[in-house]
Amino acid sequence: MPASNTPTTYGSVTKTFHWLTALLILAAIPLGIIANDLAHQVRNPDIAASEATVQWAAILFSMHKTIGVTVFFVALARILWALAQTKPGLLNGDHTAEAWLAETVHWLLYGSLVAVPLTGWVHHAATSGFAPIWWPFGQNLPFVPKDAYVADLSGVLHYILQWVLIGAIVLHIAGALKHHVIDRDATLRRMLPGHAPGQPTEKQPGHVLPAVTALALWAVALGGAGALGWLPLGHAPASETAETSQPLETVQSEWQVQDGTLEITVLQMGSDVTGSFADWTADISYSETPDATGKHGEVAVVISIGSLTLGSVTDQAMGAEYFNAENFPTARFTADLIATDQGHVARGTLTIRDQSVPVEMPFDLTVDGDSATAQGGLSVDRRDFNVGAEGTGSLGADVDIRFDLTANRG
Repeated sequence: MPASNTPTTYGSVTKTFHWLTALLILAAIPLGIIANDLAHQVRNPDIAASEATVQWAAILFSMHKTIGVTVFFVALARILWALAQTKPGLLNGDHTAEAWLAETVHWLLYGSLVAVPLTGWVHHAATSGFAPIWWPFGQNLPFVPKDAYVADLSGVLHYILQWVLIGAIVLHIAGALKHHVIDRDATLRRMLPGHAPGQPTEKQPGHVLPAVTALALWAVALGGAGALGWLPLGHAPASETAETSQPLETVQSEWQVQDGTLEITVLQMGSDVTGSFADWTADISYSETPDATGKHGEVAVVISIGSLTLGSVTDQAMGAEYFNAENFPTARFTADLIATDQGHVARGTLTIRDQSVPVEMPFDLTVDGDSATAQGGLSVDRRDFNVGAEGTGSLGADVDIRFDLTANRG
């Protein structure tokens, strides 16, 4: 069997691309559906998903994503090969409507085999957390930020376009079976192993009308999604919990925080996931001159747990097994500010959920008149606060907490 196509038959390379793509797609689709169902359970704050469920969902999603990226590159290679090859003509090109439909389906297949995995890849790159791609590259993409809106939009596009792809696959299979069972021609046999040529009809459909039809079908699918309100039109909210959490009351402090960030980083499925709290207050008293005990001041920080954005696992983090934001809406850190030979330290107590743990947080401080900047952090074991399961199979035990702020003396 020759490697290249002829006007009457497909070559071995084209057949290999065809059946490899079919195998990958038929594996990726059910994996994605099953993993998505499990992910809804994992991310639902009302369901206490077991560690085994989380790990199984992550494995299936990683398989789905890895196969999807493979499909993307196989599809590109297949398209490039097709452009350089003779395309065997249709055996029923003189049946105008049927030939037009067949070519339209081919355009939908080729376009969807690129668009579906690409939108899924963009969604993965824009999202923090959950299941990694099993490739030595690809966790991030150039020009794709870690952004909730980009993740939401690409996720919706991936969902819509996958159904266009599935519909095209169903029509493609139905057409092949119709040719084989009813027409009894060589259309299907030309793509099977071996040499089975088929003489195309003299009349063949053009490429323009089927391509325009395929574009129209994609436009209808996306337009319908927009009409149903599926497509996000503005910046996506961090999470439903963050939307409904009560804002913290403003505190009057000797040093007023002007701006700052409070972040946490956890290791999930082998990847660092960083999130930030949008709502927190700090009551700070500080003097450059220590008192008789060596203390420079005090700090009391209150953190709204519901204001946390933690990538794709934000809602899961709010659930009863983790932060349990419904029953414990705030975390607190109270500490004395002390200068040591190694630098400044905030020595006190961190309270998360119903657990209070003594901690020491080193920080760097620069005071310039009535303005000050400070940066610091510490690492805690989430299990000390009853956050998450005791095991560390999918979620690391260590949580890094970092802050960076600018404050003015009031």
